[in-house]
Amino acid sequence: MSTPPVQETSPTFVGMPAFPKAAHEALANTQQRANLHNATHTIRAKRASVVAEVPEWEALRVAGADAKDEALHHLGDYLEQLEESLTANGAVVHWARDADEANRIVVDIARSKEVDEVVKVKSMATQEIELNEALEEAGISAWETDLAELIVQLFGDRPSHILVPAIHRNRTEIRDVFLRQMGEFGRPAPADLTDDPARLAEAARLHLREKFLRARVAVSGANFAIADTGTLVVVESEGNGRMCLTLPETLISVVGIEKVLPTWDDLAPMLQLLPRSSTGERMNPYTTMWSGVHEGDGPQEVHVILLDNGRSHVLADALGRQALRCIRCSACLNVCPVYERTGGHAYGSVYPGPIGAVLNPQLRGTASEIDQSLPYASSLCGACFDACPVRINIPELLVELRGTVAEQGGHRAESAAMKAAAWVLSDPRRLAVAQKGATTAGRLLGKRTITKVPGLGAWTDARNVPSPPTETFRQWWARERGETSGTQEEEQR
Repeated sequence: MSTPPVQETSPTFVGMPAFPKAAHEALANTQQRANLHNATHTIRAKRASVVAEVPEWEALRVAGADAKDEALHHLGDYLEQLEESLTANGAVVHWARDADEANRIVVDIARSKEVDEVVKVKSMATQEIELNEALEEAGISAWETDLAELIVQLFGDRPSHILVPAIHRNRTEIRDVFLRQMGEFGRPAPADLTDDPARLAEAARLHLREKFLRARVAVSGANFAIADTGTLVVVESEGNGRMCLTLPETLISVVGIEKVLPTWDDLAPMLQLLPRSSTGERMNPYTTMWSGVHEGDGPQEVHVILLDNGRSHVLADALGRQALRCIRCSACLNVCPVYERTGGHAYGSVYPGPIGAVLNPQLRGTASEIDQSLPYASSLCGACFDACPVRINIPELLVELRGTVAEQGGHRAESAAMKAAAWVLSDPRRLAVAQKGATTAGRLLGKRTITKVPGLGAWTDARNVPSPPTETFRQWWARERGETSGTQEEEQR
C-alpha cells in the first residue's frame, strides 16, 4: 500500500532559524501573503458579526475562563475522575508523559489489530507528538481526513494555521495537487476537475470515502473531556470526524491533559465560544460525543491516551498556566498583524501565531534559537487578548517570556544594554552626564537618521533610532526660567 507523502520537515520544525529570519523569508512569498490577508480578514469579519449578536459575550468569556481555571487548579483530581468515568464506560485509559510514550502506545495498539493504515480526525495533539511519522516508521499509513489536513498531506507540506491548516494555499494550487497526487494514494481526482470549491470538496469526499469504509482503526484528539461523565467531544465542520469516530472497530483518542472540564454544565459556554471565535458560526455543524464503548453502536474498543508532554511544566507556572486555557479556536491568529504577514510556518511549530509564541517556549523550553525568538514575534498590540474567548492575556505572557529569555542570556546584547540603562537611570548624576553626552551627539549629528546600532540589531533592523536631542529638559528649564536644579549645577560644574 502507498504511504502518504512525507513532510519536508518534521511538524515541530526542529533546527529552524529564529523567527525574524524565517519571517523575512515568508514575507517574500507574495502569493501566501495575499492568501493569508483574504482568509484572515474574511474569518475576522464573520466572527465580529456573530459575536456582536451576543449581548452577554463578555460574561461567556469569563465563564469559559473560570471553567478552565477550575480544571487547571485541581487538574489531578479531575483527571482521576475522568479516568474513572471512562473506565466505568468500557474505555481503556493510558497515561503518556511525553511524545515517545504516546506514540509507542498508539503504534502498539495498531499493531495488535494487525492493520497497516489508520484514518485520522484533525488533531493538534497528534501533530505535536509527530504521530504520523511514528506510524510511518512502524509501517502504518496515517490518512488525514480533514479537507485542509488532506491538502497539506498531499503537498507534503506543513500546517500553517490552527483551524485552517492549508490557509496558505489557494484554490488553483489545491486543484493541481489533487490532480497530481490523489491517484497515488487512492481514488484519483476527476480528470476535468476545476478549482470550484464544490468540485474540490466532491473530489476529496470521493477519495476519502473508500478509506473511511475500509479502515478498522481511527485516531482522534478531543476538543473537550468532561470529567464527571467521561465524555469526549469533537467539534468540526465537515463530517469527516463523525465518520472516523463511528465507523472503525477501534478508536484511539490522544487528549492533552489540559482539555479536561469539570462538569457537563461547563461545556455549554464552550460550545458558544468556540464556533463563533473560530469559524464565525453560531454553532458548529457537527458535534460528536463519546464516553466509552456502547454495544452495537460505534467502535467496540476505545482507548484514551492522556498526554502531558510538557503541560505539567506549564501548569507549575502561576502566570504561564493560563496558556493552557486555550481551546484552539485560532481567533488570536486571525487578528494578529504579525501572523497575517508571515504565516504560520515561521513560528516553527504546529502552534503558530500569538498563542504559539507563548505556548511553544513553555512546552519546549527556550534552549533553541526559534523558541528564544518567539516571545518577540509580536507587536504587543493586545488584539489577541481582546479576541481570545477564554481571556488568555497573551501580551502579558509575551513580556514575561521576554524577561525569561533575557535572563537566560538568549539576547546578550539587549540584556547588557538594559543593565547599562538601569545603571544610568538609577542615579540622577549619572543620568545628567549621559544627557549631556547625548545632547553633544545630537548637535554633531544634526538631523541625520540613525539606522543601525552595533550589537542591537534586533531593535534597529526594523526601526530607526530617534536622533538625540540638542537640548535636555533641564537645560531648557534653566534657559527659559533662569532656574538651576542641584543636578544641573553639578552638570555645569
